[in-house]
Amino acid sequence: MTTAQIKMATSSDSFIRLCDLDDLDEDEPYRAEVDGVGYAVFKVGDQVFVTADQCTHGPGLLSDGFVEGFEIECPFHQGKFDLRTGMPTAPPCEVPVATWAPVIADDGVYIDIANPNQA
Repeated sequence: MTTAQIKMATSSDSFIRLCDLDDLDEDEPYRAEVDGVGYAVFKVGDQVFVTADQCTHGPGLLSDGFVEGFEIECPFHQGKFDLRTGMPTAPPCEVPVATWAPVIADDGVYIDIANPNQA
């Protein structure tokens, strides 16, 4: 995307700013909450990933989990998800977690809440 396209996209009502890039530490989940909805934001290398914060298997929050490569391990039952796709990679998780394609603009991380990725 060009800078103009990013500015136009992030000014729409469905784009929300989750955090500053400086809020993210390598392999440390970050919890963002917007309008009562939790999101987990991850930095792996130079890539940023966003998932729903709530595990699909139980009451665990993925922002409290452990990052290993491109996987997040839920602290509740140690199930895992692929950060890139949201697909479960270890039991007991069976249902994908929602993910969004982050847009990096103005030193921040944005997502289009109306358009989660399809797992």
